[in-house]
Amino acid sequence: MGVAHYDWTDYYDIVSNGLEHDIEFYTELAGNVGGPVLDLGCGTGRISIPVARTGTNVVGVDSSGRMLEKARMKAKLMKVEDKINFVEGDMRTFELRQVFSMAMIPYRSFLHLLTVKDQMIALRQIRKHLSEEGLLALNIFVPTIRSLYEQDEKSSTRGIYEIPGSDDRLVVWDYTRYDHFQQIAEIIRQYERVDSSGVVLQRVVAPFHIRYIYPAELHHLLRLVGFSIVGRYGDFKKGTFGPESTELVIVAKNLRFEG
Repeated sequence: MGVAHYDWTDYYDIVSNGLEHDIEFYTELAGNVGGPVLDLGCGTGRISIPVARTGTNVVGVDSSGRMLEKARMKAKLMKVEDKINFVEGDMRTFELRQVFSMAMIPYRSFLHLLTVKDQMIALRQIRKHLSEEGLLALNIFVPTIRSLYEQDEKSSTRGIYEIPGSDDRLVVWDYTRYDHFQQIAEIIRQYERVDSSGVVLQRVVAPFHIRYIYPAELHHLLRLVGFSIVGRYGDFKKGTFGPESTELVIVAKNLRFEG
């Protein structure tokens, strides 16, 4: 069965559980800024809800209605629905009658913009919604020639996960194919739900695309659009970014009102 990747929200939540210390990083940053906070590509509220639990007002934007439906349900369960407004929209074209102290694009969601033009359009749209010296925080993985070569046109096991409330397990496979000229990765993700005997009960195929970005490229994009980088880290504990870093975590300031 083929589905849109982000429409399969229960499996998504099991597999996409974030990166080490990312919730704490974004929550702390939002607390320091004071809100309101804009969460772009908010998904099912994995970051939005912890931020809201600190008392900060959040608006979460995502293009998947099913993701937002799940996010609203989770926010209600956590009793923070009065602190969060979830809005269906595209980070390139969203229009909110509100200005934010901080915008964030967690969990590499910026990579779903598949052209440089779309990336710049989105960044400009974000700036329109930021206050003077408002912050933008985001993270991307760091591509390397070796990993791009080793993963190209190959299948790999992403992981085997327990399914809450069940003895079944979820086995997840990724087949990855690259267009290195456009820096596009086509990922065909396959979910297999298996019982305790190893019998496959359900198989779901969910393709999606991302555009990988090199660190210097992201720096130039941000500067061209009008941001100044005020924090650059190699992990969510604010470790130094260097040649061995696998993740790039950026905090940038809106320069619109300077000069």
